[in-house]
Amino acid sequence: MYKNYVFDLYGTLVDIHTDEEIDSLWEKLSIFFASYNAKYTPNELKEEYKKFCKEEKEKVQKKYKVTHGEIKVEAVFQRLFNEKSVEVSTQELLCVAKFFRLLSMEYIKLYDGALELLDSLKAKGKKIILLSNAQRSFTESELKFLDLYDRFDKIYISSDYNCCKPDINFYQIMLKELNLNPKETIMIGNDEITDIKGSFEAGLDSLYIHSNISPEIKGELLSKFTIMDGDVKSILPKICK
Repeated sequence: MYKNYVFDLYGTLVDIHTDEEIDSLWEKLSIFFASYNAKYTPNELKEEYKKFCKEEKEKVQKKYKVTHGEIKVEAVFQRLFNEKSVEVSTQELLCVAKFFRLLSMEYIKLYDGALELLDSLKAKGKKIILLSNAQRSFTESELKFLDLYDRFDKIYISSDYNCCKPDINFYQIMLKELNLNPKETIMIGNDEITDIKGSFEAGLDSLYIHSNISPEIKGELLSKFTIMDGDVKSILPKICK
């Protein structure tokens, strides 16, 4: 039926819970920054981080003329160090990004049946692609930790491309680079807007799976297939005959 299967990551294949608002994150991160002689109070660090994220996103959207811009979080941490006149290396910025992610994370794990789904599609000779709104700095290591990284024929992470779903540019980059026929390609995701509406506007069929971390559905669900109980094991029978 389809030759190319494009997957969202978080909320579709991977169950994760993060919280960037918890006080302990900013308390520990401020101690970490202070170890580099970049001294912030926890609240000051949190507010500056949010401000720089907003400013970086606005810069990206203006520069690349996209409606949904994506930043590199390392650029935000670079600015936080610059504010305190502290020099850090690229590798140190990557370590800060990973540390920040771990501080925000309660858990990360695969949904039951995720690996089996990808392996079954691969065994049928299908092309498997990841299209994720995420940060390369920590998502790549999470993919490797969960034994997902080598299961994809191609991985697209939004921080590499200055735009993110549902921006049609992100979908078109993938379609053009891999020379995919939209009629032979399906998007599988758990977000009504980023995964389903975005892929619909790019000319793709889609399967919507409502997982434990899916946003509330507020509009018309434009997917060709739906799974409302979050059962990943139900995906294969619906979309691969």
